[in-house]
Amino acid sequence: MEKGTRIRYFDAKARRFPPARSKTAHSEFLRTGRIARYEEAWLPRDRSYFTHEQVAEITGRRLQEAGEMTHSRLNAFHSTIRFPKMIFHRVIDESPHLGYCHVTASRTSFDTRTPVLWSFYFANFFAELCGDEQFFEKIDQTRSRMYFAIAMQKTDGETVRIDKSIHRDGLLFQTHDPKVALKNVLMLGTRSDEMRKFIQTL
Repeated sequence: MEKGTRIRYFDAKARRFPPARSKTAHSEFLRTGRIARYEEAWLPRDRSYFTHEQVAEITGRRLQEAGEMTHSRLNAFHSTIRFPKMIFHRVIDESPHLGYCHVTASRTSFDTRTPVLWSFYFANFFAELCGDEQFFEKIDQTRSRMYFAIAMQKTDGETVRIDKSIHRDGLLFQTHDPKVALKNVLMLGTRSDEMRKFIQTL
């Protein structure tokens, strides 16, 4: 898409179907000698287009619903592992059919280090995470999902930013596989070494 060009979205479900063929079509042919060609005569209705605001609203609703389900599955795994419900979403301004959702945030510790604050997200696309202001690079829509967790650090007050000193510039994991994502989040969420060993076997 060229810079400055806005994507147009239309309702693929808004289509008119041809009327059902008459059960007496054969007798009509015998009587008149004409064959009714509904497919040729029946033209589709003009496309119904969505505004970018409408697309963003639809995308946001789907992300929120998926976030609720994802959070529920995480907390259903084991009674000792509980994650706070912190669900909110964002859509990509230029492409409002694309977006990501924050599901939860918690703390974990790696070896004897200071506890690390992290956030878990998913997106309805796959991309490289650069960690800069743009954040997403090389968006790939051929893969319809991406799960990732990022190390965070508090700055002034309640403001947080990516802690690039942890792991790969703050990226704790990234995958398109929901099972791998679930396993990784549970590993981050448990404080029990015994539970970690159990989760690793899944």
